[in-house]
Amino acid sequence: MPGRLPKPFDFTSTIHLTITPPPLNHQPVNILILLHGLGDTNAPFSNLGKQLSLPETACISLQAPTPLPFNLGGFHWGDDIVFDQTSGQMDVDTGFSKATILLKDIIENGLGAKCGYSPQEIVLFGLGQGAMAALAAALPFPEDLGGIISIGGPLPISKSPLATGASNKSKTPVLVLGGSSNTLITPKAIITLKTVFEFLEYSGWVRSQDGMPRSREEMLPIMQFFSRRLKSRRGIPQGSVEIG
Repeated sequence: MPGRLPKPFDFTSTIHLTITPPPLNHQPVNILILLHGLGDTNAPFSNLGKQLSLPETACISLQAPTPLPFNLGGFHWGDDIVFDQTSGQMDVDTGFSKATILLKDIIENGLGAKCGYSPQEIVLFGLGQGAMAALAAALPFPEDLGGIISIGGPLPISKSPLATGASNKSKTPVLVLGGSSNTLITPKAIITLKTVFEFLEYSGWVRSQDGMPRSREEMLPIMQFFSRRLKSRRGIPQGSVEIG
């Protein structure tokens, strides 16, 4: 029996999120959790959930738990804040223990125990540091998730086989996307991901740099992944491929 539409009171009160029901208020069969990038809020991905308009899928746009310091605005998923002394930029990989605990609570308690969803009915979609949080949370999870889409998010160093000593691969399907240059999704990053995820797809864009898809062509692999991983008898609406 399909789970019910989640409500804000199903989750810990300190968690900031927005919930977008399926188109036409159909009964949700899937949950898509959207994780924004470093320094952002959940507001843009709330709009993304509406734009995607995925059949029988409720979208939850989750805000990272920790605000950036120095009144910079926005939030981050890391355990700490570290600035690169050379570039002055914030390091995106500072540990994801807090994010893992947060996502585990949402998936197991909020969506599982209270709303009736199995892990296989839950897909994570992350950008940059949000994608790294998704990958980090999936690996220690006792069951395989429905899938992960990582845009510009490599495997955190703390979750590499060298760091964990783990030899078993996760069977959660993963789609990784990134730019052709000036990207965090390097050949080495793809190899590392393949050492921990058994089913991994990579789609590279012609343009440089990572970031959200800018065209129908760049969005197509994501929609194809959704069509394979989301349980829906209605299919993907033809007009939902383009973003913005």
